Amino acid sequence: MMNLILHGYWRSSCSWRVRIVLNFKGLSAEYVPVHLVRGGGEQYYAEQRRINPMAQVPTLVVDGRSISQSVAIMEFLEETFPEPAMLPRDPYQRAKVRQLVEIVNSGIQPLQNLSVLKRLNSEGWDSDRVQSWAADWIRKGLLAYQDEMDSVGAQYSAGDSITLADAALVPQLVNARRFNVEFEGLSRLVEVETRLMNHPAFASTRPELQPDMEK
Repeated sequence: MMNLILHGYWRSSCSWRVRIVLNFKGLSAEYVPVHLVRGGGEQYYAEQRRINPMAQVPTLVVDGRSISQSVAIMEFLEETFPEPAMLPRDPYQRAKVRQLVEIVNSGIQPLQNLSVLKRLNSEGWDSDRVQSWAADWIRKGLLAYQDEMDSVGAQYSAGDSITLADAALVPQLVNARRFNVEFEGLSRLVEVETRLMNHPAFASTRPELQPDMEK
C-alpha cells in the first residue's frame, strides 16, 4: 500500500475535495496541517515550497513524491485506486464530469482564493466590496453548474452515482455561504448537497471535524 501524506488546511475547499475522494475510496492518509494565515502563511515556508512551489494547499505526498493541485490529486487517486469509481466509463460522461469539476476549479475557486482577495484589499477595496465581488462570481459559476447538471436530471451532479464533480461541488457550496451568496434559484444544487452530506465520505470530512479546525 502506498504511503500517503496530505498537506492541507481545515477550511480550504480544495483540501476538502481531496479528503472526500480519499474517504470515498477507503484510503488513509497522514494529515499535515498548513495554516494559511498564521505567521504570514505557513504555505510560504521553505519546507512547503519544496513540495508545492505555488505555495498552496493541498499537496499529496505519495511514497515521498509530491503532487499538488487538487484536481490533479483527485485524478491520480481515481486512476491509481479505480474502485469505487468516481468517473463514468463512457468517455462523453467522463468529460461532462470533468466539465463540472472545472466550472468549480477554474471558473469559481480562483476568484475567491485568499491570495486574490488579499490583493484586492491591498488595492484599497474594503471588505464589503471584496465579499460582494467574490459572491457575484461564485453565484454565476453555481448557476452555470446547475444548468449543466439539470441536463442530466439525476440524483447527483452527473448521474445516479457519486463522481469527482460532487467532491468539487459540496465544498464550494459551503464556501458560497461563507461569502453570503444568494441561493435563490439554486434549489437543485441544495437538493444534491443534502443527499451527498448523508454519505460518510462527505459528512466525516467536514472542515469543522478536522484536527486543525479553529474554534
